[in-house]
Parts: sequence; structure tokens; C-alpha cells
Amino acid sequence: MAGVSPGTVSRALADSPLISAKTRERIQAIAREHDFRPNAVARNLRTQRTGAIGVVIPLGHETGQHISDPFFMTMLGLLADSLTERGYDLLLSRIIPSDPQWLSRMASSGRVDGLIIIGQSDQAATLDAVAARYRPLVVWGGHVEGQVHCSVGSDNRLGGEIATAHLIARGARRIAFFGDPRAREIAQRLEGCRAAMAAAGLSHALQLFPTHLVADTSHADIVRFLGEQGKDGIDGIVAASDVIASSALRAMVSLSLHAPDDIRVIGYDDLPIARQTLPRLSTIRQELTAGADALVDLLFRRIGGEDCASFVMPPKLIVRHST
Repeated sequence: MAGVSPGTVSRALADSPLISAKTRERIQAIAREHDFRPNAVARNLRTQRTGAIGVVIPLGHETGQHISDPFFMTMLGLLADSLTERGYDLLLSRIIPSDPQWLSRMASSGRVDGLIIIGQSDQAATLDAVAARYRPLVVWGGHVEGQVHCSVGSDNRLGGEIATAHLIARGARRIAFFGDPRAREIAQRLEGCRAAMAAAGLSHALQLFPTHLVADTSHADIVRFLGEQGKDGIDGIVAASDVIASSALRAMVSLSLHAPDDIRVIGYDDLPIARQTLPRLSTIRQELTAGADALVDLLFRRIGGEDCASFVMPPKLIVRHST
């Protein structure tokens, strides 16, 4: 209909400067008149690109967690914005790993141009094995010396240390760490907590309570733990996440315990819920917007062939009424 080759039509519809403006406008007008749209699947086959990025949430140690978790929702929104600005779609998967090959299957599926993994869970070995041969893979999580996969996250050990030192400075001496250290990030936060307690000569006074990340599941466990402690049990809680800290505050209310008078409570992440609890939650801020941008930037650099290093962000203490 346009009297030109298919290649010329393709370039004109892609606004290629190789085609004169007059010819481009004429071909595009014919396309609009006949409601013609290029076939996306055929285009992807030719360019060897899908136009989509896989975002995966592996739940190896916490299988009851949902995508509606406040941390996941915050991170997904930030990633979606960043990927959309680059003209990419987001393909979301929530995975409960059933065998070590789950990530290999996703990487070789041909459905996406790269993978962003939110959280290492207990899958660090699987992430390393796939990253050794699949370059476009970036992970939100903690970094350790010698890991193979490229990660983005805060300095979790330092964050745990800062949180604990803050409680000690406010007078807490009998501190409990709330979180399951089977996940790398939480294990690193616990390590920092232990370091701060040791520095203050209080190692003997630290308790570990490996509570769930899921609020509905953790609430009853926390109520039971605090009930067994009594008012003279603990006077500080370092929570591995704001969700856990929020559950702790609710559990305290049911036992007529109050923050900060009876127990000082500090969380981790600085999610929007940290400003909505009563009292408002002191926490360790992870710069999630910068982190999401770094995940996307590193992923596209790796798609382009770069061998990018992990990115570790400094944590920041945010003091509110709970401490």
C-alpha cells in the first residue's frame, strides 16, 4: 500500500532517522488509517529482546509471606516505576523453592531479558550457582565477601549495631532481637546487634526470638513471648523489620505494656507504616528508592555486558517516639 519495502515500513514505524520525515509521515498515516500495529512477538524474535524484566520473590524460609507484605509492595512500586521509565514491563513471580533448579528454569525460560530477585531468603547458594553463568541477574539483599551474585542493599550489620547502640544509649539493658536469622539480611542485623551488646558488656543480656515476618503469624507468638517475660523481662526490642516491630507494638498493647516506658522498640526499613504506628516507630532507614534505582541500573548494565559489583548503602537511624 505504501509502495515501499517491508524494511522501510518497519523503520518508518520505529521513527528511524534513516527514513525521510515525509516518507515516515506518509507510512505512519497509512498505518493509522488501517489500524495497523507491528507484531510485538515477531519484533522480539528479531531483536532477541522480550521487553520484560522478571521480578522474583523467593520464599524459602518464610513460605507464608505474601506479596501484600508492606516491604514487597513498596519495593514493587518503586521497581515498576523505574522499569516503566525505561520502556520495560514487569513480570512478577512469587516462588516457594521446591528444588535447586527453580532459578535456572526461570533464567532459561526466554520470557524475560533479566531477573531482579527481591530477598535472598535461604537461597544464597542457588543465587550464586545461577549468577556464575547468567549475567543479567541482580538481587536485593545482604552482601558477604566472596558471593557470586550481584546484590543491592544496606549495610545490615552496621544497621543492627546502630539500632542496638541506640537502645542502650536510651537506657535499655535487657534486649531481645526479633527475627529469623535463616535469611542473610536478618542474620547480618543480628550480628550487628550482638556486636553492640558485646561492646557494652551486655552479651549475657541478649535474647534471640526468631519470630515470623508475617504479621498475622507473628502476633500470637510475640504476645506469648512477652507474656512469659513479664514487666521485668526485657526493656528493649530490636526488630529485624518494621512489620515485626509493628506486630510487637500491637502485642504490647494487649498486655498493657507501653513503648517507650516499659519496652523501647526499634524496627528496620523505614516503611510508611513506621510513621503510622502508635507510638510512631523508631527505625533504621534503608534508602529504598535509591536501592530500586540501583537494582534496575545494575541490571541493565549487566544486560549490556558489564560485570558490575554489588552496591552497599549506608543505613540511617531514624528516631521517633517508640524509643
